Amino acid sequence: MIRTLQNAGPTVKIVLGALLVLICASMAITLIPGGLGSSLGIGAPPAGVLATVGDQQVTVNEVQREARAMVRQKFPRGGAQVSMLMPYFANQAAEQLINEKALVAEAHTMGLRVSDEELRDELQHGQLASILFPDGKFVGQEEYENFVQRNDLTVPQFESLEKDYIIVNKLRALVSSGAFVSDAEVRAEFDRRNTKVKFDYAVITRADILKELHPTDEELKAFYDRNKATYNNSIPEKRQIKYVVVDSAKLAPATTVSDQDLQAYYDQHREEYRAPEQVKVSHILIKTPLPAAGGKEDEKGIADARAKAEDVLKQVKAGGDFAKLAEKYSDDPGSAKQGGELGWIGRGRTVPEFEKAAFSLGKGQTSDLVKSSYGFHIIRVEDKQEAHLKTLAEVKSEIEEKVKQQKVAHATEVAANTLLSKARTDGFDAAAASKGETAVTTGLFSKTDTLPGVAANPQFMETVFNEAEKSPPDMAEIPQGYVVFQLLAINPPATPTFEEIRSRVESEFKNERSGFLLQQKTQELSDRAKAEHDLKKAAKELGASYKTSDLVLPDGQVPDIGSMTSASAIFGLKPGDISGPITAGGNGVVAQLLDKQAPTDQEFTAKKDEIRQSMLDAKQGDLFGLFVTNLRKDMEKSNRLKVNQQEMKNLTHMGGEEGS
Repeated sequence: MIRTLQNAGPTVKIVLGALLVLICASMAITLIPGGLGSSLGIGAPPAGVLATVGDQQVTVNEVQREARAMVRQKFPRGGAQVSMLMPYFANQAAEQLINEKALVAEAHTMGLRVSDEELRDELQHGQLASILFPDGKFVGQEEYENFVQRNDLTVPQFESLEKDYIIVNKLRALVSSGAFVSDAEVRAEFDRRNTKVKFDYAVITRADILKELHPTDEELKAFYDRNKATYNNSIPEKRQIKYVVVDSAKLAPATTVSDQDLQAYYDQHREEYRAPEQVKVSHILIKTPLPAAGGKEDEKGIADARAKAEDVLKQVKAGGDFAKLAEKYSDDPGSAKQGGELGWIGRGRTVPEFEKAAFSLGKGQTSDLVKSSYGFHIIRVEDKQEAHLKTLAEVKSEIEEKVKQQKVAHATEVAANTLLSKARTDGFDAAAASKGETAVTTGLFSKTDTLPGVAANPQFMETVFNEAEKSPPDMAEIPQGYVVFQLLAINPPATPTFEEIRSRVESEFKNERSGFLLQQKTQELSDRAKAEHDLKKAAKELGASYKTSDLVLPDGQVPDIGSMTSASAIFGLKPGDISGPITAGGNGVVAQLLDKQAPTDQEFTAKKDEIRQSMLDAKQGDLFGLFVTNLRKDMEKSNRLKVNQQEMKNLTHMGGEEGS
């Protein structure tokens, strides 16, 4: 498909930092309440399939791939936290892909389709245009395929995703076309956003109230008794284990890879090492004019291009330096700078006319003029490679590390199982000593603690805390190998006594009491200011600080108040009015409006189109969100949407790990 887009543009490699998650994230709908747990269906989808949506499937592999793309975008440098967050990303990816399939299915039901021409236009002018068509020039088939492969997709999969993206946008446009914003709504919203106020305000801080709070033991004990249910089992369960880490890194130096190992791996994976037929080519391109509107060709322009190409071909045939001629005449600036070099190409990666000529030539041969939709090509074959099975010698360095990793993993598992077996028969300490290890005996730890040599590993902790009392030694896999462990003690969850958590009780008492007193005192401040018609006097009487703001917009910031979004009530006042109690920035505030400045008609004229568009976008988003919500409910009710709950559980508990 992409070959029909190819233009005379750069063919040198470019650095592509963007991910295909750009596409999928654009289609993500996050307005669905309830999540996946609400889709039970009748007859769960088969293993490996997370959900069926009509006649489409959302596979576990698709979800894993999308989750990895989300992680790469969010955490490009990786990190220890990534594996812990994978369950969240797997859930998000599953939800997103199910929504996408539902929308695509509904679009098809409504008769919406995407043509190849629309796909070409999207790739050339859409959100990936700067990556695939920098400066309007196609990056070349090889870099296009590399881009797709780097994101765990095949070209057909990628282009199918792009078509889904286009059709969902068509559906979105259709559904949201009924959104309308009136002139009155635009003016009201503009005034709301751009009206400025200036006001006096009195502030009572929570910090000042806290300073005055000195609760007695009786008050604290009464608070503890009143809230005892919240303290029940607040001391978490703790456990004690004895363990040995079987670290694969320690076994790696002693693990060797023999020629027999390499041969066995090679024999089992021969199909992976079949090299396709390829040619290494250079070309000179003389572009022809694009057809005019209506498809009419510029015959004179084509004739001129042919004449120029024939002249260049004569120079080549006469022994001219191909590289210099390409640099001088070729209209493909990317390859021209490289003396016309395009590198190795396989079948199916260029336009048919170019491919036919390139593969029919012998090594060192130059073609006559080859006409394609881009112009006239002069092609020279620098080298040829027939389809063949790569020898073991050719791929030895490539597979040696894979084989070693497999052998180390196997050796680690064997060592862990051997240690576990001996621990169950001979005792844990004796088993560890026989392997030259010293067992680590922990103190009591909770589920959220970290053990030496294990690092933060929720799955390992889950295994330990699911172990039954007096169980025999067990083992669990961790990223660096295995942990062989024995449960020694269990301290069940406990409710702390008042004395054990007195400081916590005091802190919570003060927070609750200060909040009540702040509200009470701010109300008193407002009542007194209104009664006396004097905010400044009331502030002085109650010990509140008194300040005056600058002119400020609704999204502005004011000292001791913070964002005006928490004090929006002030914008509803008239000059001279005193507000009720306002809680803002953790403080109690009472304000008296001094001035209100509405925006001018001229300002409105300059901004009204922008305001209208933002309001229209919001309304369209609401309409489409409601449509998606109702679509999901309808599909679930009619069993057109079914979710494999077991696969979902596996994904969200194992973090969307890679499948085969």
